[in-house]
Amino acid sequence: MQISALRQRLRALGALPLHEDRVLRRWAMAQPQEGGRKQLEHFLPLALREQLPGIVDELQGLVRLHSRHDAEDGSARLLVNLHDGQQVEAVLLQPDRPKRHTPALPASGVCVSTQVGCAVGCVFCMTGTGGLVRQLGSAEIVAQVVLARTLRPVNKVVFMGMGEPAHNLEAVLEAIELLGTGGGIAHKNLVFSTVGDPRVFEALPQQRVKPALALSLHTTHADKRAELLPRAPRFDPADLVDAGEAYARATGHPIQYQWTLIEGVNDGDDEVEGIARLLAGKHAMMNLIPYNSVDGMPWQRPSWERAAEMARTLHRRGVLTKLRQSAGQDVDGGCGQLRARAAAPARRIAIHAARSPGA
Repeated sequence: MQISALRQRLRALGALPLHEDRVLRRWAMAQPQEGGRKQLEHFLPLALREQLPGIVDELQGLVRLHSRHDAEDGSARLLVNLHDGQQVEAVLLQPDRPKRHTPALPASGVCVSTQVGCAVGCVFCMTGTGGLVRQLGSAEIVAQVVLARTLRPVNKVVFMGMGEPAHNLEAVLEAIELLGTGGGIAHKNLVFSTVGDPRVFEALPQQRVKPALALSLHTTHADKRAELLPRAPRFDPADLVDAGEAYARATGHPIQYQWTLIEGVNDGDDEVEGIARLLAGKHAMMNLIPYNSVDGMPWQRPSWERAAEMARTLHRRGVLTKLRQSAGQDVDGGCGQLRARAAAPARRIAIHAARSPGA
């Protein structure tokens, strides 16, 4: 379901824009429709009032919680059933401020999926092994936030779950529009994550709600990036950073560069030097995220000491750097793992051909 289609349905029942906004706002905020200062019988048109219970039931049926997997770090992985039997994952990020010396995760947030599966095929990602199954509608994306709000307060939404948001751009932007105007989420706390697609840099500056941007960098070498992200647009890392910097300066939101740390692949001194060369002085932050191991894949995370050394070196070189834990590591929390286990518990995932570690 798309939010635009839902708006048309409400209008057909006599809703004016203020009626649409009220219904959608209370849904996005996970609030009952009968609440608020204005009673329904004194505010909404009769035809809409009569149909509203059925619409609410339909919205509630867009996603259902299949299982919840709580992790020691305070995060929780959610396996979510969609109305057609497909499944996606969402992540409740840790709700409280982390203890001293504990690697930070964004607090009071939720990470949502934008597709069932993914076509990018990152060689280290479980989600991409099965390819793209289908797009999520914008209402299905927002429904994950609504589900999360029934479990915890949410003041940040990260579009960084299953799928490549740029490949479902219209629906993701529609979800961002609602969350940023009626869903109580500050624009800077809506984070659009992408491997880097020219359409993103064209579309985002034109939006009323301009989200923060997270770019999956993973390496400073163009040939290695093509191997790690085989079906991503062929952006040279330097060009990707230039495009990100232009958006950061236009919006005031620093670019978050995502770097999945894989031992022997992108944890070398050459990469540290490359990051410093590309990002020093930029309106940007580097997120170093040690790899979350996946059964059947050859990749491993480097030692925490090595990851911390990289972060310290980048700080000294003028790059704002955060060393993050991937949420839910102790509950098989790598993106796509819960869905894969539920769909085929005994299935081994084939390894993509890629450069061997250290090559």
